[in-house]
Amino acid sequence: MNNKILEEQDTVKLLKECDAGVKMGVKAIDDVMEHVKSKTLNQILIDSKIEHEKMQKDLNNILDNFNYDGKDPNPIAESMSWMKTNIKLGMDETDNKVADIITDGCNMGVKSLNRYLNKYGNADKRAKDITKRLIDLEKSLQFKMEQYL
Repeated sequence: MNNKILEEQDTVKLLKECDAGVKMGVKAIDDVMEHVKSKTLNQILIDSKIEHEKMQKDLNNILDNFNYDGKDPNPIAESMSWMKTNIKLGMDETDNKVADIITDGCNMGVKSLNRYLNKYGNADKRAKDITKRLIDLEKSLQFKMEQYL
């Protein structure tokens, strides 16, 4: 297979996985927002959601250039995440538990994104850069959660 075709395929696949990950991140933030007590934590989550949504626009713009749509998260993963969040917060509706849930989500996101970076190694620089930006966004949110754990 020609290198240009392989590069485009890996680029699109990597961008789609990033898109699905961003959507999962936004949904996770939405799922916990009503349980947040601290105004500071609430603002951290709002700011992070805005950054995730900006990232999603960037991803969709690049995918549009390739004439591809984004990717929705795996419905099973989405359901499991929702159940885990509601069970944990149903038993302990505290900022500590919200931070714990968000931290777990960030960890899973970073692991998945790094796995996809390795799997789609032929992706172009732009796709790799946006993936690394998303990883940094997840790590930053994770770091901000530490004070609430």
